[in-house]
Amino acid sequence: MGTARPPASELAAVLISLKEIGEAINRAAAAEQPAVEATLRQVAEGAARLAPGSTAAVYLYDTVQQGLSPTAAAVAGPEEGAPSGATGLGVCALAQGQRLLASDGHGAVACLPLQAGEQWVGVLQVRLPGERHFHELELLALDNLAGQAALAAYHALHRARVQRDLARKEGELTRLRRAGLLISSRLRLEETLESILQMALEVTNARYGIFRLADKTGQNLVMRAIAGEKLSRPLIEALPIQSTSIMSWVARHREPLCIPDLRADPWAQIYYPLDHDLEMRSELAVPLIGASGRLEGVLNLESPVPAAFDEQDSHLLQALATQAMIAIQEVRLLDAIQEMAGWLLTQAPAEVLARLVEVACELLGASASAIWVLQGEELVLQAASAGYEHGERLPLRDSLVGQAIVGRGPVLSADVRTDPRFNRPDLARAHGWVRMLVEPMLASDDREPVGAFAVYSAGSDPGRFAESEWDKKVLTCLAHYAALAVHNASRQEALRSAQEQRAVAETFAAVGDIAANLLHHLNNKVGAIPVRIEGIQDKCQAALQADPYLAANLAEIERSAAEAMEAVRDSLFHLRPIRLQPVDLAVCVASAIAAANLPADVQVQTAGLEDLPEVVASERSLALVFTNLLENAREAMDGRGVVSIRGAMDGGWVQVTVSDSGPGIAPDLHNRIFELDFSGRGSTQAGKLGFGLWWVKTLMTRLGGAVSVESDGRNGTAFHLRLPRAEVRP
Repeated sequence: MGTARPPASELAAVLISLKEIGEAINRAAAAEQPAVEATLRQVAEGAARLAPGSTAAVYLYDTVQQGLSPTAAAVAGPEEGAPSGATGLGVCALAQGQRLLASDGHGAVACLPLQAGEQWVGVLQVRLPGERHFHELELLALDNLAGQAALAAYHALHRARVQRDLARKEGELTRLRRAGLLISSRLRLEETLESILQMALEVTNARYGIFRLADKTGQNLVMRAIAGEKLSRPLIEALPIQSTSIMSWVARHREPLCIPDLRADPWAQIYYPLDHDLEMRSELAVPLIGASGRLEGVLNLESPVPAAFDEQDSHLLQALATQAMIAIQEVRLLDAIQEMAGWLLTQAPAEVLARLVEVACELLGASASAIWVLQGEELVLQAASAGYEHGERLPLRDSLVGQAIVGRGPVLSADVRTDPRFNRPDLARAHGWVRMLVEPMLASDDREPVGAFAVYSAGSDPGRFAESEWDKKVLTCLAHYAALAVHNASRQEALRSAQEQRAVAETFAAVGDIAANLLHHLNNKVGAIPVRIEGIQDKCQAALQADPYLAANLAEIERSAAEAMEAVRDSLFHLRPIRLQPVDLAVCVASAIAAANLPADVQVQTAGLEDLPEVVASERSLALVFTNLLENAREAMDGRGVVSIRGAMDGGWVQVTVSDSGPGIAPDLHNRIFELDFSGRGSTQAGKLGFGLWWVKTLMTRLGGAVSVESDGRNGTAFHLRLPRAEVRP
């Protein structure tokens, strides 16, 4: 519908106008703060100047409504105050992707689509007044202008959109920073979770929310915080992860889920209502994954409004969940540290170690954990959450646990089921253990290792324990507390030993003074009996010969008096200060076996005594200790059974274990059996004071050693004697 070529003067004017318009558009596009309305107005004004007397309007494409906006974004020309609106011609131009020309009762109309790349921006509509038609030059100029206008409008709109997004992101970051401050200021886990949930509602404009954490088994999601108005019947029972619910789906797949309409399938089939009396239409849920890769829980938001959440809300909630997970782990670790600090001061070391293995499993999501204490060239199990039995031993040099101690650093095994360094692959297979992380327990003062702390994990995650520095740091912290507990046990044992030695010394001094005085007087009185009998025998010889009964009784009285005097001398020997010297244990045990006069049905088995170094003791006193234990075993077994005496090295000490096959001693009596008045049974053996196990403990304390008992109350009793080696005693 173009007309003939215009004169050269008009052509020059068109080109000059096109040049000015292009420069104006370029300036607007290059501006740091472009105004979309101003740019589009320049486009409309430029189009109106290219075709004198025309009216130009720009209509933008609405991406939400998928069509042209009915209201012009910019209008220029005589009809500026009353735009007629977009026509079907503009829709056709967009559909065909080319310029379209038409004529109606108001004049000729040109509609040019504005397209930048693959994106529609809008249309430029130019109307000529009266009967005039567009020149070819005007149409070419409008085509050129439309191309520039589309690009300028696109950049202006895009920049405005970016600025809006940046402003929104800045607002989100501000809220996240404030959320971080609020979360980190909470010291209790419950307060932390409530703060996280409230902040999640705020940053996403959600109406309701629930926080579920995985339980210790990892099989259920347990409600820990819930928020929302007018909650009348919230469903807060444990939710199995394998159940058919949206939160369970998020937990299993470990992926966020944004649902615009809960009435749509498949969500309508698996939706687990937050409250029976509330109808929700949209839901947003994200998983909480710990630093070690373990699923810690699910954060779930809901709204009664359809499509209340978008992708940006999902990203924002995931960022908040990550920050929340860090806060949760820190709170748990802080709680554990506070608990362990209190336990170190108030609980027995064995209880502290038992609690530490539980805490390690809770903090690291491990299947099991164990604490080993170094004793010479062996590692002895002190506490374990599963699998091992107390007292199991491992070699220091040829074990996976021992490598952490020798190298004084963490040791990791990707699969203990096939690792040749792991000593119990049977346990690994039985309990499903795969990975293992071991940290040495280093003393804080001299950095000398006292043991090792190990955690075991099941599952197929190859990066477990390996990729997470958090796991190593947490285990290092717990290993430090375990080392403190071991050192505390050693110091308590030393203090208890010193207190016992002092108490024994004081008690023995008092008892010794009384007993020595009593025995001295007894010796004087008994010593007069043989003298008197000799006098009677000299003066009454005829009467004694005439009365055999009288003679026999006098001889028995004399013999008994002599034995009593010998017993008094032996007892006085034990009350005197002990002279310590190197002693051969095998010789002492042999002497005790001979002195005990055991019946034929009591068998004594010895092992390892000849290979032991000498100990610092008194041979006579130590023999008396073994004699008392042998007689105690004989009485416990009712004269029939087996007594085992075994020796072993333990660093600078020698340990001898005397065990019997009797009925055992109840655990609640282990401390009482060493009391002075516990047994009440006297001894018929010459040379003994008859104080039973109190005498054994007293002698061991005076020798600088110790004695302890081990028994389950059913299967025999074992007494452990500990004596210092002669060559290492200062």
